[in-house]
Amino acid sequence: MWKEVFLPETPLPEIFVRGTVVYLAIFFMLRFTPRREVGSFSTTNLIVIVIIADAAQNAMAGKYHSITDGLLLVATIIGWSIVLDAAAFRWPVIARVVKPPPRVLIRDGRLDRRNLRRELITEDELMAHLREQGTDDVSELNVVLEPDGRVSVRRQDDGRSYGS
Repeated sequence: MWKEVFLPETPLPEIFVRGTVVYLAIFFMLRFTPRREVGSFSTTNLIVIVIIADAAQNAMAGKYHSITDGLLLVATIIGWSIVLDAAAFRWPVIARVVKPPPRVLIRDGRLDRRNLRRELITEDELMAHLREQGTDDVSELNVVLEPDGRVSVRRQDDGRSYGS
């Protein structure tokens, strides 16, 4: 019985390939979709949390016959997360693929409707977020949607930044 718990039933390379394909497929599907929500956490964090939760649940609930199957899948997912972050840090060309660019939502007090459409953020949603930051007068603001989903707000007059 202990053999079934600790010895993998699925070949280890298969687990690695499955984990790799699922992680990268979900990563790129989410990377190239609009961020939609302002102030949310990064795509990589979301992927890691969701897939690890599922992989760990499968290992614990017995959908895998061994703990090793589930642990190798979790290690594969964490590994890809680290590799992509490290590669993006080291090579700017990879960073442009892995990390979405910052998007200017308000420049010199004017809404950039094109970027709002790209990110599927309505003017009402943006204004609600700005009110939460203590302002509703966009005429004096520069607002950027950062790669991690946070919104940076800077007043033109004093140059101070406000993050959310």
